[in-house]
Amino acid sequence: MDITYDVPRLLEAVDGFPLVKVLVIGDVMMDEFVWGRVERISPEAPVPVVDVTRETRLLGGAANVVNNLVSAGSRALLSGVVGQDRAARRINTMLKKLDVDPKGLIQDPGRPTTIKTRVVAHAQQLVRFDREKRTPPGPKLMDEMFAFLADVAGEADAIIISDYGKGVVSRELMNRLQKLLKGTKKVIAVDPKVNNFHLYKKVTVITPNHHEAAAGSGVVIDSEESLSEAGQKIIQDLDCASVLITRGEQGMTLFEKDGPVNHIPTVAREVFDVTGAGDTVIAVLTLGLAAGLPLLEAAVLANFAAGLVVGEVGTSAVTARELKNIIANGARRRKKPGQGF
Repeated sequence: MDITYDVPRLLEAVDGFPLVKVLVIGDVMMDEFVWGRVERISPEAPVPVVDVTRETRLLGGAANVVNNLVSAGSRALLSGVVGQDRAARRINTMLKKLDVDPKGLIQDPGRPTTIKTRVVAHAQQLVRFDREKRTPPGPKLMDEMFAFLADVAGEADAIIISDYGKGVVSRELMNRLQKLLKGTKKVIAVDPKVNNFHLYKKVTVITPNHHEAAAGSGVVIDSEESLSEAGQKIIQDLDCASVLITRGEQGMTLFEKDGPVNHIPTVAREVFDVTGAGDTVIAVLTLGLAAGLPLLEAAVLANFAAGLVVGEVGTSAVTARELKNIIANGARRRKKPGQGF
């Protein structure tokens, strides 16, 4: 079944992104990429030798969600925990370049700033190594974070919880956040981690990938029927308004409480790298909702954005111009006989 959406309304929503401000709460990290080429195997062990050609450092995790929001044209606030180290200073500098105030980053002298380092050769990731500490912040740090959240939550049109399982998203955080936002009817969107599924009750939308949905629901997803069972079970267990399951090359499937199930086919021509794609999905989906789109059309907008970023190697973000171009191109393809969405 074809998905019905209003192209002018999607384009109008993108034009409205500069009027939207989103508060992102979660695990802040640095993404490092070591780029090179492989031409020989090491004589010391059967492993490739990478001749390094360049290195890049990018905002990662919740900070990459902010990068996606700003790239798409909106304003953003960020709250999370970092160390007192060089990576934290770099993140602060990078946020300031995006015109995002880093005052919501709480420094913990007892933990390093999370760094994910990926070694990439010939457009393929060879290995990743992580430097991190996954324990929850202590009571003093949580109080500092909530002092910031209480101060800025009223400015935000929507809230994104970016959970990478590094300790920031906890039962205490979600309980205190729900009390803070009670009665406001703000959009609360969650990019989840399986171990924390039980924390995301009564949110607006949760965006697990295929594997997270299976693990979080306890349903083995191997058919359209089991996919539907998993989506409905997540909605029932969490009492949330909707679930958007991202499925890689198969697109996305949207479940709404007391609503239809909608399958949204991918628009990606080729999938090179899914690094950071979840950050793009949650950012653009939330922007669409905050800009006034119905849930299905906001999901379609997020699907267009995901189709762009998975065609790039490494963490990337979508601009408003790119998003409008792919929406217009998708609309033209829909007019061709025999074409679906």
